[in-house]
Amino acid sequence: MSTKLLLLADTHLPKRAKALPEEVWSEIDAADIVVHAGDWVSEELLDQLAERSRKLVACYGNNDGAGLRARLPLVGRALVEEVRLAVVHETGPAPGREERMDKQFPDTDLLVFGHSHIPWDSVTPAGMRLLNPGSPTDRRRQPFCTYLRLEISGSALTPELRRLPLREVRRR
Repeated sequence: MSTKLLLLADTHLPKRAKALPEEVWSEIDAADIVVHAGDWVSEELLDQLAERSRKLVACYGNNDGAGLRARLPLVGRALVEEVRLAVVHETGPAPGREERMDKQFPDTDLLVFGHSHIPWDSVTPAGMRLLNPGSPTDRRRQPFCTYLRLEISGSALTPELRRLPLREVRRR
């Protein structure tokens, strides 16, 4: 048995796009757990994901207002199979990230984060996996908008970075 997760971050709706791409909504419907690493911007998107997801694990980001901060934690947590998952928006600069996160999250096996809009996959010296799904709506300097599929089986993690066709992202 395995658990299928969808990892999202930095959706910035409706500032960066009018809506999530249909491919992402299909992934939400298929996932056992949806993880969102902040910068929602819209409470409406939180309501939609909470309604449509089987389970939602999330946090707020630096661009999220008082309403989202009142409803979401700074750090979201869940136990998924044998994996202690945490989700946070910001982890600071890339240099030294692994060592900093080991100190800040000593009881975590998987840390999902956002903020940079840059996909990331690394393992810390203590063995914690760090994943950033990028953004499905705001690619910034990246060639594609992205999200991550993740399968957890026991303690094994199998991530798959997914690229969205540029036409899928509807701009304002």
